[in-house]
Amino acid sequence: MTVPPRLRRALVRMRRDIAFIAAGMTLHLLPLLLHFWVVMLLLGTVLDPDPDTPVVLAFTLPLLPVAGWGLTEPQRWRFRALCGVELPRLRFREIKRQFGYHLLIGPLLAVLEFLLLTLLLAAVAASLVLVWVWLVPGEWRREHEGYTTNAAYLTVAGLLALAAVPPLAAGLVRLEILVGQAMLGASRSDQLARRVEDLTESRAGAVDAADAERRRIERDLHDGAQQRLVSLALNLGLARATLTDLPPEAQQVIDTAHREAKDAIEELNNLVRGLHPAVLDELGLDAALSGLAARAPLPVRLRVDLPTDRPTDLPTGLPADLPQRTAPAVEAVAYFVVSEALTNIAKHAREATRAEVTVTRLGEILRVVIADDGMGGADPSGGSGLKGLAQRVRSVDGTFRMSSPVGGPTMMSVELPCPM
Repeated sequence: MTVPPRLRRALVRMRRDIAFIAAGMTLHLLPLLLHFWVVMLLLGTVLDPDPDTPVVLAFTLPLLPVAGWGLTEPQRWRFRALCGVELPRLRFREIKRQFGYHLLIGPLLAVLEFLLLTLLLAAVAASLVLVWVWLVPGEWRREHEGYTTNAAYLTVAGLLALAAVPPLAAGLVRLEILVGQAMLGASRSDQLARRVEDLTESRAGAVDAADAERRRIERDLHDGAQQRLVSLALNLGLARATLTDLPPEAQQVIDTAHREAKDAIEELNNLVRGLHPAVLDELGLDAALSGLAARAPLPVRLRVDLPTDRPTDLPTGLPADLPQRTAPAVEAVAYFVVSEALTNIAKHAREATRAEVTVTRLGEILRVVIADDGMGGADPSGGSGLKGLAQRVRSVDGTFRMSSPVGGPTMMSVELPCPM
């Protein structure tokens, strides 16, 4: 005989709920019995003093908080194994919530569980009353001729009660899950702390993913479009040098195309460096910032002070004092902060004649300071460029500060976390 899927799911769900309730009644009655034992010991101490009773009581009273903490693990197993609800492992310092659940709310739930299990047993017994009747001797049935009517009433009542058990059990399970999550679940502060950790990890993942995407685009442009433009510029240069017998108009077209190809290569180089400079991955932050300072339109004094170490695979005879590398995302943020700051100084800093960039690492903090001798007056809230810098710094949990009084000088300070 094939059981319909809907009925099979209902039976499985009912069996799970009944097992959950039966296990819960056992666990909820244990602290109640412990309470009863302690109360009886106290009454025995008052009504019938015994020299051994205080000693027993002294060992019994500490069991109350210990039992409140120790019963949490079986409850966690019950919720996880039977209902798929994961409760956190609570620490002993949260004994107040555990004590309240096991010794105050647990007995109340035990009463509901006991009533439901009693209803289930009574419903099963009543629905099978005709079977029980046929098990008694025949003389009793002959002496009680009207038993069939009463048995039919009991059978109908038992079937109705049996039909009411599944929704009642499901409701009680939902109630226990809500109470268990409220009392034995993570506290509000723990939930907020875990949420902050999740958001921090997801934001770090997003930053790393964006940085990896920029690296991929930089590689594709460098190895693809840039190489094609270089090949095109070489061919045009070769054509201009070898095809000297062409008409002046054709020669001018070749010269113009060659010049535009070289300009396109230069623009593409700037775009690639803006996405993610290859020198930052190959040689580190010091070399990448040196390139920025060399290309700046005004004199830049650069000072990079990073701790050094010796790689384990470096040959003995070679210089070993190499700067320690920080996380790629932190190096990228520091590079783009300096790049954007130098660009802003060149474009917007009035009467600026020089700039100074200082990069130092103090413990787990990478500090970047950019200053210029212009007239000042820069407003971080006024333009999108400085706002973008501040947002980029905050994406790695950094801090962004800027001081630009009217009359100068302007100083931008950025602190980026870089754990050891």
